[in-house]
Amino acid sequence: MNPDYENIGKVFVQQYYALFDGDANARAGIANFYDDNNSLLTFEGMPFMGKTKIAEKLGQLTFQKINHAIETCDCQPTFDGGVVVMVMGQLKTDDDPPHRFIQTFVLKPANNSYFVQHDLFRLCLGA
Repeated sequence: MNPDYENIGKVFVQQYYALFDGDANARAGIANFYDDNNSLLTFEGMPFMGKTKIAEKLGQLTFQKINHAIETCDCQPTFDGGVVVMVMGQLKTDDDPPHRFIQTFVLKPANNSYFVQHDLFRLCLGA
């Protein structure tokens, strides 16, 4: 297990959401966190496999502005040297009210770095 898992997870979260909250050009850079064939995003229950499909999905999001306010970031090492990261917070898009969200990542080591092997995202909408 990687003893630096906490730092790896927190640095990843800072970089990921900084790009996501940037302009559309910066947001397109998020695809670089994913692998061509070995990444899976489940977005609100819908699966998207591979970097190309994930980039297409993220490119179809209709908001212009977004801001993620991270409340918690919990990290755990995996037995193969990776890191599980669970993020909870609030996001605000355009002029909509903020919504709570939860996102879980599995970071997999590859080529002296990491890629997002699994990404699960859900809005926490109250009834």
